[in-house]
Amino acid sequence: MIASFLQNTAQPTQVRWATKKSGGSSRNGRDSAGRRLGVKKFGGQEVIPGNIIVRQRGTKFHPGDNVGMGKDHTLYALEPGYVRFYNDAQHPKRRYVGIVHEREAALPIPMDQPKPRRFDLVDLTAL
Repeated sequence: MIASFLQNTAQPTQVRWATKKSGGSSRNGRDSAGRRLGVKKFGGQEVIPGNIIVRQRGTKFHPGDNVGMGKDHTLYALEPGYVRFYNDAQHPKRRYVGIVHEREAALPIPMDQPKPRRFDLVDLTAL
């Protein structure tokens, strides 16, 4: 019985080694989270001053009437009103974002018409 045990364990076993070492994975496998870019307020939506309208890299959209641009090219509202996206005839390849005060108003404003302005009038009789 001991002899049969020794015979079974003495048989050679086959071992294979890798012919090509696999590349290490320590330098791979990382990714940064998305930057949450894009349009935040769409055409016709109501905004108040300071609302972010578009977060972008570069000037995919340009600031129009009543819209400011931050140092990272973020477009934000300067006045309360409604968002309008439009193209200007003088710059046909540029897309603009503007704010209008009335819901029915359109942009761009024709050159022969005055710019609509919002005045916060002070009641002088109350003073």
